[in-house]
Amino acid sequence: GMGDGDSVRRMDDDDKFIRELVCELCRQFFVAGWVTGTGGSISIRSKLNGNIYMTPSGVQKERIQPADLFIVGMEGQVIKPPLNEILPGCPPPKLSDCAPLFLHAFRQRNAGAVLHSHAICCNLVTSLFEGESEFKISHQEMIKGIDGHGYFDQLVIPIIENTAWEHELADSLGETIAKYPLSCAVLVRRHGMYVWGKTWEQAKRHGECLHYLFEVAIQMKKLGMDFNSPPAPLSRKRSRSASFRHLLLDIEGTTSPIEFVKDVLFPYAARHARSFLSSTWGSPATQAVLRELLAQAQADAASDSSGPGGPAQLLEARADPVALDESLLTALDLYIQRCIAFDRKLGPLKTLQGLVWRRGYESGELRGQVFGDVPGVLRALRSQGVHCSLYSSGSKQAQRLLFAHSTHGDLTPLFDSYFDTRVGPKTEASSYADIALCLGSVRGPEEVLFVTDAVAEAAAARAAGMQTLLSIRPGNTPLAAQMQAFGSTAEFPTISSFEDIEAIMSLDK
Repeated sequence: GMGDGDSVRRMDDDDKFIRELVCELCRQFFVAGWVTGTGGSISIRSKLNGNIYMTPSGVQKERIQPADLFIVGMEGQVIKPPLNEILPGCPPPKLSDCAPLFLHAFRQRNAGAVLHSHAICCNLVTSLFEGESEFKISHQEMIKGIDGHGYFDQLVIPIIENTAWEHELADSLGETIAKYPLSCAVLVRRHGMYVWGKTWEQAKRHGECLHYLFEVAIQMKKLGMDFNSPPAPLSRKRSRSASFRHLLLDIEGTTSPIEFVKDVLFPYAARHARSFLSSTWGSPATQAVLRELLAQAQADAASDSSGPGGPAQLLEARADPVALDESLLTALDLYIQRCIAFDRKLGPLKTLQGLVWRRGYESGELRGQVFGDVPGVLRALRSQGVHCSLYSSGSKQAQRLLFAHSTHGDLTPLFDSYFDTRVGPKTEASSYADIALCLGSVRGPEEVLFVTDAVAEAAAARAAGMQTLLSIRPGNTPLAAQMQAFGSTAEFPTISSFEDIEAIMSLDK
């Protein structure tokens, strides 16, 4: 009867609509950069009969025609191949390699549409989370575009490892979809993303919001911002911008507790020096340190027999390369311990400490302690265009290690430059004048704010024309004692937390 004709017509209309829609969306996604180079695809499921419309493999997605599509069932069986006749000598069209992956979302999530994007941001964002299996972001309006999420929620999108062939990915995609019931997408490392929704409109919205959020994450990371922390609260004083363009920071007693260096780092290096030397004896780096240490021991013996000179074995040894023997190792260890006890700032000793620390940080045994108020303030200052740099008596390598493996994660993106005493002593004005030039400050040293716990250093920086703040932290040498020793009554503003920097350095200068 009439009813049958209607339902057939409805089916025909539905079929025509979905075929044209897939082609239209492919063109839009091509322009958006999601499906270039024949990569990526979209498939839509009919609400009327559950048939799934899929694109053929390896075709230019922006040129696809309604007749080019496959119709596939929920088990992946081809219900209807493309409608065009196959020209002689041409290979028959092949179903998209994504088919088995799409089917996981259709079956497990009852999706109405699934799309696969090869956009640059989907690829890059997985590299921000190298070694991790999840992308996370919070405090972004566009998170609301993802079903079941709000502005304050942390959005989590799982990341799976790429495989050489798309069909090999299907199993791990299937397992991940099951493991993350709230997620509407899965990222594939250095490859792209699969994203779905109950309807084609929702799948498209999910795709657009996720691409937007990935782009935000990449840009925020470039700017040294954290895309998982809430925006900083407005400070009481409305500062339009900082009165300095560069922030130069001391480490001990300023960004990090003095006792970390004194009671953790130095003893760690002292304890592990011997085992480090013995396990890396043949390496060029260790041989170079040995040569310098032996030369130093000989110089010590020549100049002063009563000081921490080298035991006899050290004086006879000539490194090139020295054979490893226990008595030499013991003598070396003793010499190193004595140099540390006398707090001698020897080049080779610093190099050796740096090598030992690196191994400690990389193994996870050492974590660089950084005061809790430091990372947030540095991020806020960076977002105002302030460049942050470090100046410490510890080597540049040691500085970088401390912040790369810190108690707050990798903080190295917050720093532009590292300076150590190779630029000059920290108590001489010329060192700071030189640093100001290295930083390329446009108007000169007055654009640099130097924060330190040492009065003598602050005075040298001020003499060079820098702005200065004194850091008061638990365990630092009291200012009164420093002032006495320094013999000056110069007044320096003080801070007990980086949170104070903004209030003191606000524009009312």
